[in-house]
Amino acid sequence: METATVGPVSGNVLFYTKPEPLSREEHGKLGVLRMDKPYGFASIGHVVPLTVAEFGFAGINFPIIFAGEQRVPLCVMGVNAGENLFIKNDGAFATGAYIPAYIRRYPFVLASDESQNRMVVCIERNAPMLGENAEVPLFDDKGEPSEYTQSAIKFCEDFETERRRTEAFVDLLTSLDLFETKQASFQTTLPDGTQSAPVVLADYFGVSEEKLGKLPAEKLAELRDSGALDKIYSHMASLLGWDRLVMIASERAAQTA
Repeated sequence: METATVGPVSGNVLFYTKPEPLSREEHGKLGVLRMDKPYGFASIGHVVPLTVAEFGFAGINFPIIFAGEQRVPLCVMGVNAGENLFIKNDGAFATGAYIPAYIRRYPFVLASDESQNRMVVCIERNAPMLGENAEVPLFDDKGEPSEYTQSAIKFCEDFETERRRTEAFVDLLTSLDLFETKQASFQTTLPDGTQSAPVVLADYFGVSEEKLGKLPAEKLAELRDSGALDKIYSHMASLLGWDRLVMIASERAAQTA
């Protein structure tokens, strides 16, 4: 994918406040600073978009839910809006936790150029790891995308491919009427040993175990053979992670106090 000069990028994309079409004219002197703990930008993301290819990895660490009319898959990384429990104050990611591809592609992103019906490579100009004459240049001495930039563009293209596969996966589940509304909540034990009133964490969409169990055998076989059934099971198993999130949030609150 070539870099291009187009008009300003519009739209609301999580973590991106000033995305600009990547060009040698505007960004020829920019590079990426080497940062051991570069994930501070994602500390505000308590939910992060997820592709279906990541369900098996992410489901070990986070609840995977579906949200909105489009049933967009999200991994839940915090119980409070604007607080990612897996990113420390210094920008480090929790040891051993899976880092979603949506976060790893930053500060690059693809945007749709509707005037020319194509995807354009953009970069977040306000990204903290970008700077002039940095260690890893975006463009080489000939003005061509550096090896690092080429790899980043390839990553974004692969992410876009997986995003479309994810849309097809969601469309399949929708066509089979497998979604139902769900609610995550928790209770605390009071000093007298009784349980507090439930506190609602989230309302979301998830796959219904009952609806899945009532599918005809041939439909289940199709889901199994396509690999979709494994992804469904990863999603369903991941919902056990709500309690873990609450524990992590409680520990962080106690440390802050």
